[in-house]
Amino acid sequence: MGSNIPKQFIELQGKTILQRTLERFRDTYPDIEIVIALPSEQLGQIDISNILVVAGGKNRFESVKNALAVSSGDLIAVHDAVRPFVSKEVIQKSFEAAELVGAAIPVLELKDSIRQLTSDESIPVDRDQYRLVQTPQVFKSNVIRLAYEQEYQSFFTDDASVVQACGQDIALVNGNEENIKITSPFDLKLAEFILSR
Repeated sequence: MGSNIPKQFIELQGKTILQRTLERFRDTYPDIEIVIALPSEQLGQIDISNILVVAGGKNRFESVKNALAVSSGDLIAVHDAVRPFVSKEVIQKSFEAAELVGAAIPVLELKDSIRQLTSDESIPVDRDQYRLVQTPQVFKSNVIRLAYEQEYQSFFTDDASVVQACGQDIALVNGNEENIKITSPFDLKLAEFILSR
């Protein structure tokens, strides 16, 4: 990002990205329990009321597992701290679908053509068979807790992949295009544009 400040603590028009992300969930469900997993050296940087903070692990899997240890509730959502523009509708639909199916994630259709890389060439593939995955990823508590009893695998790139490895079906709900993950200077400029609209 070209900054010494951790991404989630970068300010966007007077509020940190993390604050804006948390507001989306509290605006949707005012009584929601929030647990944040952070690297140990960042634990002192949080000054937000009514949240639990835990030390993260060496990867996403361990961080989520640490957060689960202090979480409660029948449904548990895992969300990227640097996705501050998730819509209220997407949050609600994800929770509703998880209540019915056990697990739900927001996705977007691809607009660009895509190609699969092999060892010596690239092959065009049907983009209609693929989706871009967003967060929040929402699960029934018993489903995600059971899944995180597994040993870590390298293909666990998100929580849905962990849960699906236990045989759990994943419901797909329509995400929102503004729900970007802010990980680069370009993303930050796009976030500022979204806020200025």
